[in-house]
Amino acid sequence: MRRREFIASLAGAAALPLVAQAQQATMPVIGFLSAQSAELDYKDATVPFLSGLKETGYVEGQNVALEYRWAENQIDRLPALAADLVRRRVAVIVANGTTVAVPAKAATTTIPIVFAGGGDPVALGLVASLNRPGANVTGIANLAAELAPKQLQLLHESIPNAARFGVLTNPAELTSVIAELQAAARTLGLQLFAVDARTDGDLEMAFATFSQQRVGAVLVGPSTFFIRRMEQLATLAVRHALPSLFGFREYALAGGLMSYGPSVGHQARQLGIYTARILKGERSALAS
Repeated sequence: MRRREFIASLAGAAALPLVAQAQQATMPVIGFLSAQSAELDYKDATVPFLSGLKETGYVEGQNVALEYRWAENQIDRLPALAADLVRRRVAVIVANGTTVAVPAKAATTTIPIVFAGGGDPVALGLVASLNRPGANVTGIANLAAELAPKQLQLLHESIPNAARFGVLTNPAELTSVIAELQAAARTLGLQLFAVDARTDGDLEMAFATFSQQRVGAVLVGPSTFFIRRMEQLATLAVRHALPSLFGFREYALAGGLMSYGPSVGHQARQLGIYTARILKGERSALAS
């Protein structure tokens, strides 16, 4: 009897991998596309995104699978990574930033795309309008260009004797912000000194340049690259004794002087919730 029970238990154990494979095959698969790396996205993007999914009934590995694609700060890799997710036939593509959403949309007109970012999705051609996105794209837009003039105004009010302000920019993302800031600076009678940064080494040089140019304070422009390096930016601002403002709450928590704008973590959590709504059958054209 014991021998027959043992053989039966072996047969059951052998069947378990097949059952697991069958369950995974029926799971919806989310394609998570990011311009940054797994390590840099983990705390501020991946964890809150998964939390948003969990709140709405989806747990990675249990009833949903994820395919992650990281561009490692190489924006030109995004089209190929997006195309790879399309070939994988994922149920939905999560674009972590409007810079990411543009190549994702170019890769497919049928797979739903959910994005979060600071660019104007209408101007970028991602959606038809904010209240009715249309097509296969929806998401969260914090409209960074519209917030930038107010950020400059707040920084000026905090440092009223300063007439020259530094602006840290990433030319690969949201170049429209500079035009908005220049218009606001003319209104306020201020002078802007912009420095571009695309790599970690650029950040060190940028703050050294701001110090040499004797700017009164620094406004950190919107960029996924900057978002993932908030602690480094806050440390550089303190080291160079430069008051600074960033567009996300977590920057002040990391040691920066001021922030004016949304929370990165809350935005990523909402991205998870939106994605879950798509998985439950809601059309991307209406999930806004």
